[in-house]
Amino acid sequence: MFRRCFANTLETTVRRQPDGSTFVITGDIPAMWLRDSACQLRPYLALAPHDPGLAALIAGAIRRQAELILLDPYANAFNEHPGGQHYNAADVTDLPLHPQVWERKYELDSLCFPIQLAWLLWRATGQTGHLDATFARAAHAIVALFRREQRHAAESRYFFQRTGCPPSDTLSHGGYGAPVAETGMIWSGFRPSDDACVYGYLIPANMFAVVVLGYLAEIARAVLRDSALADAALALRAEVEAGLRRHAVVEHAEYGPIYAYETDGLGSYTLMDDAGVPSLISLPYLGYCPADDPIYCNTRRWALSAANPYYYSGTAAAGIGSPHTPPGYVWPIALAMQGLTATSEAERQQMIDLLERTDAGTMLMHEGFDANDPAQYTRPWFAWANALFSELILVSCGLIDPTSGRLVIAPG
Repeated sequence: MFRRCFANTLETTVRRQPDGSTFVITGDIPAMWLRDSACQLRPYLALAPHDPGLAALIAGAIRRQAELILLDPYANAFNEHPGGQHYNAADVTDLPLHPQVWERKYELDSLCFPIQLAWLLWRATGQTGHLDATFARAAHAIVALFRREQRHAAESRYFFQRTGCPPSDTLSHGGYGAPVAETGMIWSGFRPSDDACVYGYLIPANMFAVVVLGYLAEIARAVLRDSALADAALALRAEVEAGLRRHAVVEHAEYGPIYAYETDGLGSYTLMDDAGVPSLISLPYLGYCPADDPIYCNTRRWALSAANPYYYSGTAAAGIGSPHTPPGYVWPIALAMQGLTATSEAERQQMIDLLERTDAGTMLMHEGFDANDPAQYTRPWFAWANALFSELILVSCGLIDPTSGRLVIAPG
């Protein structure tokens, strides 16, 4: 299963471009998601210091991500060529859909993952060729967008409307989302599941932004020699972190202080965890907090219980699912993440065994499967899930560090 999953991205989703960049489709959808493509390539960072061709392939994906961000920083997924294919050509946003945009759902995490991948490749290999002028322009565009979306109601023109769809596929309140107060956090239209946020401040995504803004400041100072960008990233990071301190924690009657999933800064919260990453259980994996952080530990126990409305337990499996898939469907991404954030080898092995038993005989991961019948599943070809399972195996084998968030060969 590891052999099939680890090779899946390289064998089935990578498309080298004539200009040396790399286009990476998500699997059974022929588009490149900024988030998914970064996650699909992440396990190969362990080999990049020893394989120049693999390092070049990852660098090519980072260059393509930067180019696509400059094309439209609010878009989440793109076509390989500007042929005009769209998930839904009838979507209405503040700008017409560019012919190379597959979908224009603004997701905060989509702009964080390319920075993370760029930093990880630099730290793993020492290479800086991918941190070029195009990357610098994209980084400036990301910081400018984050600043604008701190004041979504006052400064942003972005809206998204889709008709004839479930409510989770379009933004409420005329496409602008539910009202929010200014908190210092960054507004997001959609979650990493591509579902609409109920309240615009997606807390795990803002925590991820805190991490990657630190990465960006490091890149700006050490490689780009752009002190203005570094200062802007660190100032923004401090404001987001201050907003999180004020608004991210709620008191749960049974579990004590825990992190909420979303808030509006006006006193309303969404208490749940979703399988898509960034999620609340993924916070140590993302580098936001250690796995033994007390509030994180409370949150993790809560998220992996029936108190989380998207934690499902059946005869074949128990784990976190998502409103993006049918009720009762557990996501392999969530099971792999539970293993990656486990503090005991026993729990990690339990997740590996569970994933092995629930692949429906395909030797590959899926988006979600019925907790009572793993033969019922969504997305037979989902490269992000295959990559995360591969990462879990590499951690379990001791080949990469399970706690630092850096995918490099572990000492020894």
